Amino acid sequence: MNFRLAHLSDAHIGPIPRPNLAELLGKRVTGYVNWLYKRGAQHDMGVLGRIVADIKAQAPDHVVMTGDIVNIGLPAEIALAKDWLASLGAPGDVSFTPGNHDAYVASVTDLVHDVFAPWTSSETEGEGFPYLRRRGGVALIGLDTGVPTAPFVASGRLGEAQLAGLAALLDRAKAEGFARVVCLHHPPHVGGARALRGLQDAAAFEGVIARHGAELIVHGHNHKPSLYRLPGPGALAPVVGVASASARPGGHYPGAAYNLYEIAREDDALSILLRRRGLNEAGEIVELESVEL
Repeated sequence: MNFRLAHLSDAHIGPIPRPNLAELLGKRVTGYVNWLYKRGAQHDMGVLGRIVADIKAQAPDHVVMTGDIVNIGLPAEIALAKDWLASLGAPGDVSFTPGNHDAYVASVTDLVHDVFAPWTSSETEGEGFPYLRRRGGVALIGLDTGVPTAPFVASGRLGEAQLAGLAALLDRAKAEGFARVVCLHHPPHVGGARALRGLQDAAAFEGVIARHGAELIVHGHNHKPSLYRLPGPGALAPVVGVASASARPGGHYPGAAYNLYEIAREDDALSILLRRRGLNEAGEIVELESVEL
């Protein structure tokens, strides 16, 4: 089995369509001001377009986008983001998991789930999260960590139902002989993000992995590359974060990048090679590093 998986995150599609006054009630006010005076200058749709072109040039078997596809959860933003995700690939070839910006206010969480449902469909009974998608010897398990929060809070949560569902899907995929890749927005380990930005039930997630294992866990949210390892039954599970796919070079965060995984199995031996591709100091898209996980 040889499977090539591309992972990008935190596209923050912009510019934000001009909201009306009613849409700026609550948390959206601070988010819109933040976009106008800070975030909008950090994210470049031209850069994002170049990242997507490079992903397609690498001909991955599947693409995972782990959230923060929008900024303040306007319905007009969500419509633009759907068009962008469709340009990334057909729902059968692309998987999506929501982030905190995709659940910016409670009134749009159902809309986000409905609009992006084709990219979150599951091959198991029922709808919603977690989902299971089997592709070429790989089981993609998608989780939703996006929950509405107070202004200046960007934390996430899975909840007991998703954690129980994750445990069941991990066991099911292992019994079927698949390499299990867990996909979510927030870094899922304790201490993986700053205060008020992390996964509230990270300790419970760690417990699930400790009992059931996973071959790879991918996330976004921090806008920077990272590598951590969580204990599992008999092996450590690599937890890999990725930079924002639209970050301008020379800013507060690393320039735009994405991760490309070469997942191979020969007999009972599984290997995963991480290739991080993105902008170098000259603004060219190159391979920045290669790590055997």
